[in-house]
Amino acid sequence: MGFHAYSSPYDWSRIAGFKATAKTVPGGMIDLSVGSPVDPVPSSVQQALVAGADAPNAHGYPVTAGTADLKAAIDTWFRELRGVDLKSINAAAVPTVGSKEAVALMASLLHLGEGDVVVQPAVSYPTYEIGTQLAGATVVKVDDVTDVDSWVNIPNVKAIWINSPCNPSGEVISADWLTDIVAAARRIGAVVLSDECYALMDWRSVRRNTAASSAPAASASAASVPAAPVAESNEPASDTAFSLSATPCALNPHVCEGSAAGILVLYSLSKQSNMAGYRTALIAGDYRLVKEMAEYRKQIGQIIPGPVQAAMAAGLKDTAAVHEQWGRYRRRLSALVDALKAYGYSAQMPSGALYVWVKARSGDCWADMAELAKIGIIPSPGEFYGAPAYLRFSATATDEAIRSACERLTA
Repeated sequence: MGFHAYSSPYDWSRIAGFKATAKTVPGGMIDLSVGSPVDPVPSSVQQALVAGADAPNAHGYPVTAGTADLKAAIDTWFRELRGVDLKSINAAAVPTVGSKEAVALMASLLHLGEGDVVVQPAVSYPTYEIGTQLAGATVVKVDDVTDVDSWVNIPNVKAIWINSPCNPSGEVISADWLTDIVAAARRIGAVVLSDECYALMDWRSVRRNTAASSAPAASASAASVPAAPVAESNEPASDTAFSLSATPCALNPHVCEGSAAGILVLYSLSKQSNMAGYRTALIAGDYRLVKEMAEYRKQIGQIIPGPVQAAMAAGLKDTAAVHEQWGRYRRRLSALVDALKAYGYSAQMPSGALYVWVKARSGDCWADMAELAKIGIIPSPGEFYGAPAYLRFSATATDEAIRSACERLTA
């Protein structure tokens, strides 16, 4: 038995040649490929890690389901930032060693195997497919997972992956579409697997503001037509008061009709708090499924270290730091969009997540990779995500690197 074989085009060694070219450019290579955070970990998180270094949960074996403090932080985070009271919808949560292992093990933890089908978007994070293959189940890709008719009648569908905001495209699934997906999955007895790792990186108000500010002046004939209202930005009203919007959650009581049954949501602190190296994430949802997964995780040792649990709790509580990071990414994405437009790409601010997703000018990601390498810029080839005619530019680079990239693109 054990893990089954897998296949994937997601191999970063394939861009080594382009990186070699980029490194020869004056000023060096600017890597906008891997979405690995570069900004400081919040001081609150660092302090919690230090304080937990010799706590009982550090020198003893840590708790699989999380300390009381971490569980309370997760409950509060869902209630205040996602509009979800976990207890009221009969949901539970378990921390995971980063979100990637949770994604990769998900099909196996759901006991899926030969003959079972897992649906996923055709353009998506590669680990969804890899995890299904590792379990020995069958992957079915659909162009638009919100089109439930494209998958609801496929025999033996046991799970449906959704990702909102989407990596790589940044698309956001509305609450209405989420409701339809949940209802359709329940009709066929399938589990909805909702990857919401970028939930707080919501740029929809920024997109509307940008579109409004860049629109041409109204003609005389249209002067009497009132302008469409522009959504407020997520900018803080003051140093001590701010709002932080989030994209719709599959566990929202209106989406799930008051029950977490058959729904699992994944979230990570890697992007909101720059904690990728801490490996802090979680699975929340259907109490029965989460409880069983927690038991398996205990047996195989998939447990977050005690001091890191303390750091994770601090990260979930420190919404001010999350808003600060939101501002950094917003500025970087806006600058990248403008520069990519100047270079000739049809770029726009994404609805969410941390990437600018554009169609290759040549129509082939690899040809564009070669051209961009000549000016020292390395994006991700769209083929990694199932779209060889596209490129993904990551905003997870320093302000200096983004500024330099923009100068090269607009030169």
